[in-house]
Amino acid sequence: MTEVTLAVAGGGLRGITYARRAHATGAGRVVAVAEPDPRRRAEFAAEFGIPAERAYHGWTELAAAGRLADAAIVATHDRLHTGPAVTLAGLGYHILLEKPMAASEEESALIAEAAERNGILLAVCHVLRYTPYTRLLKGLLDEGRIGRLVSVQHLEPVGWWHQAHSFVRGHWRRQDTSAPMLLAKACHDIDWLVHLFGRPPARVSSFGSLSHFNAAQRPDGAADRCLDCPLEPACPYSAPRLYLGCLGDPGSEFWPLSAVTPGRTEQAVLDALRTGPYGRCVYACDNDVVDHQEVMMEFDDGATCSFTMSAFTPMEHRRTRLFGTHGYIDGDGLTLRVVDFRTGTEESLRTQDVPGPSAADGHGGGDEGLTDAFLAAVATGDASLLRSDAAESLMTHRVVWAAERARHTASVVHL
Repeated sequence: MTEVTLAVAGGGLRGITYARRAHATGAGRVVAVAEPDPRRRAEFAAEFGIPAERAYHGWTELAAAGRLADAAIVATHDRLHTGPAVTLAGLGYHILLEKPMAASEEESALIAEAAERNGILLAVCHVLRYTPYTRLLKGLLDEGRIGRLVSVQHLEPVGWWHQAHSFVRGHWRRQDTSAPMLLAKACHDIDWLVHLFGRPPARVSSFGSLSHFNAAQRPDGAADRCLDCPLEPACPYSAPRLYLGCLGDPGSEFWPLSAVTPGRTEQAVLDALRTGPYGRCVYACDNDVVDHQEVMMEFDDGATCSFTMSAFTPMEHRRTRLFGTHGYIDGDGLTLRVVDFRTGTEESLRTQDVPGPSAADGHGGGDEGLTDAFLAAVATGDASLLRSDAAESLMTHRVVWAAERARHTASVVHL
């Protein structure tokens, strides 16, 4: 297969994840990067052998150089997707776009229109569609193993420490600088559930709030920073416990520690917690996104789906129960328990037995599966290798915005 050349706008965790997979398989090669942080930009360029003249401060400089590659990875911050996606599409780049498409429905529509107008491939990084687990589950549904799908229960266990890291202290803590949590974190899940049903819902409602990580829940005697707090040793959201515990573990040093400090010593971590945002008390931050939310969907045939997103869990695989007219499936992200009502038999199917990227890899193998599919689609011109296009991604994003309207208005939104 032809090697695909890549330009990367945004050299953070997501950009580097896709770039590393492309290089590791030999299917892609990064030839340019745009990253405003000078340390990150230099490290990214060094890792992928990018010459200094192709390491740009921002995406506008990258775009001004013309089309330098076959495709672009747009992995800038959530609110900075529209400019690079629309402009690079106009230059003829095929685009791998980190989710969400954009922070608003209007900007997401601009991106979808730009992809269609310029005839380019655009794959939004809904990586859950590309996992071995999803392929196995979707195959069972499509072949009618449990009859007609009548109801689904789905849980996204965000994880108590992940909520504190990303959505209380971190970049995605505020709607005005990032996006509502349902969009920033769980547009994955809404997209995945629509994929399982094979169509969008007809009606949506939603409930949820920021119930715990706020000043009203602050314990008496708590300090503004963990390092000054007498309650820190017994607090489940202790920053020193979380980030000092990352030292020595390469995976945890890559994430979440790299968001806190580039240093890999105890002193570097303590210095960052003394002055930076990740050392703040979780009850004394400026966060406003929800810490739990329910979304209810009803489809045109009366089938229903309930989705729960909660901070108050371990961080682990999603869990899903699927109720059909002829059977039942219970999935934990790795294994599917399939019960057949007609025969009374029960079967356990393992994701590890499905060919393709390992379920132990990023997002259950979805990061790798998506990257591989995108590069193959660009190399061959075969759009069918992608499991969703710009129009379908826009449609599932619109379900998210409908749910948010329903939550804020205490209503049922008809799609």
